[in-house]
Amino acid sequence: MTALRRIQKELSDISKKPIEGITVDAEEDNLFMWKCAVKGTSNSPYRNGTFRFVLELPQNFPFKPPNVTFTTKIYHPGINDEGQICVPILRGDEWKPSITLSTVLAVIQEKVNNPSPDDPFEPEIAALMKTDKATFLATARDHTKKYAM
Repeated sequence: MTALRRIQKELSDISKKPIEGITVDAEEDNLFMWKCAVKGTSNSPYRNGTFRFVLELPQNFPFKPPNVTFTTKIYHPGINDEGQICVPILRGDEWKPSITLSTVLAVIQEKVNNPSPDDPFEPEIAALMKTDKATFLATARDHTKKYAM
C-alpha cells in the first residue's frame, strides 16, 4: 500500500530530524492518525502554551491532504472553534503529493505562532486584531494560560 509506505517514511524522517517545538505521536495500530502538539514560541501571544492537534491522513495519502483538528482551544484568527485551521496547502486545490508532512507541521507551527488577520477563519478575532491589537493579545494570552498550560 503506497500510503502506508509513505507515512512510515515520513514518520522515520521526522524522528531522525525532529522539528523544534513540535511533537508527533503516531498511533501504533493506526499510522493514519497522529497526535501532535505545537509549542507557542517566546515571541508569540501563545508562548509557554502547548496546543494539541490531530493530524488524520486519508487512505489515499499523499494524493489528498491530511485533515488537521486542534483539540486544545486557542484564540486565533486562523483556527475556528471546531479546531479547524485555515492553511492554504491543506486545501484540496493547493495540495500536492510532493508536500511532506514535515512541511505541513512547519506551516502549522508558523501559522499558530504568527497569527494574521488576513484570510481568517474567525472574522471577529481578525477584526479585533486589526482594530485593537492589545485586547487581542491579552485575550490570546489569557486563553493560552487557561487551556494550553
